[in-house]
Amino acid sequence: MQHYFRRQAETAVVTAFAHGDVNGDSITDYVYLTGYQSTDSPYVTGITLIIQDGRTQQFYSIPLITNTGYQPRLFLGDFTGNGIDNILISMDSGGSGGFGYYYVYAFLNNQPSLLFNYETFDSLFTYTVTYQNDYKVNVTNETLALSFIIDLSNRSEDYLSEIYADDGTLLTPIQGSVSGLNQLYPVDFNGDGVYELFAFQRVIGRYNADGLGLIQTPLSWNGQQFTPFSNQQYLAVSGQSSE
Repeated sequence: MQHYFRRQAETAVVTAFAHGDVNGDSITDYVYLTGYQSTDSPYVTGITLIIQDGRTQQFYSIPLITNTGYQPRLFLGDFTGNGIDNILISMDSGGSGGFGYYYVYAFLNNQPSLLFNYETFDSLFTYTVTYQNDYKVNVTNETLALSFIIDLSNRSEDYLSEIYADDGTLLTPIQGSVSGLNQLYPVDFNGDGVYELFAFQRVIGRYNADGLGLIQTPLSWNGQQFTPFSNQQYLAVSGQSSE
């Protein structure tokens, strides 16, 4: 009964629309994200991918694994290099962690195939984030055997005094973390008409609001899955005021 009344208060909506050849017959198809939304909230439930075959006008419905979120949106582009558009679906969690929900689908010959799942990406890498003496934080991707150093020395005295003694030694051991996928962007890095994915994850210090930087991972399709370019990642940090 509660479920019935909840749906009665919501309206079926089309939250995003795009068009392109996604099934490979060289005829424009029509791609929609639909869902349910109340008049007093931007939160969308029951988000579903709908594709209309431009030749036959037949509709295909693809339910999403995670089907609730904010600002559901679409991007069509060739991610695999076969000249046919794939479908990037993006949604925001709306939580304090700033997580995003992302999927990439192929629809060749009207058959859906999931190429990218944000939950699979979240499980790809194991990270350690360790505060060190002398105002340093070591971030290591254990899976790719890559290491980064973040310099905290230009942080405020109030911030540093909670972590370090006057001589720069740690007051107590501290471990941070790397979040799940926060943002995912389509980028044609090579300018060849084939899109790659650019993934962003927050490096978190002592608490969620203590952002230390962003892990940036460029991903390309290798024929079976999206993998980092040459097993490379980057770490970006925000500039601090020098005054």
